[in-house]
Amino acid sequence: MSNPKMYRTNLRDVPIVESLPKEDGWVDMQVQFLVDKKSAGANHVVGWTVLRPGARHENHRHLHCDEFFIVLKGHGMIYTDEGEKPSGEGDVIYSPRGCWHGFNNTSNEDVVLVWGWMGAGSVEDSGYEVPPDHKSSH
Repeated sequence: MSNPKMYRTNLRDVPIVESLPKEDGWVDMQVQFLVDKKSAGANHVVGWTVLRPGARHENHRHLHCDEFFIVLKGHGMIYTDEGEKPSGEGDVIYSPRGCWHGFNNTSNEDVVLVWGWMGAGSVEDSGYEVPPDHKSSH
């Protein structure tokens, strides 16, 4: 059996992902995949997102993984099954696989989220999807 190796990185060393399509709901987001299959061989993802004022991650779900996020800074609205609800600093949100969710920065300050996917090491593995009637013309 091989010896497991720790993986360590720093926010400053991880590039912002430039290829996340707006039409899939990634609107003006600064996303970093801190730990994932590509970097650490992990079957999960730990991420960091900064949402500038007006940025949002539109309603979406993951069919193959659970997700959590923690609001470290700022406030806005989360998308839920019951519509948009206020969310702010200190909130911990858990969305099991198949649960619709998202975050809209409706404030005039940055929102910082740390988040994770349990059970998928990449967007492709997560079963990411937007609602069938999705239009990114909000």
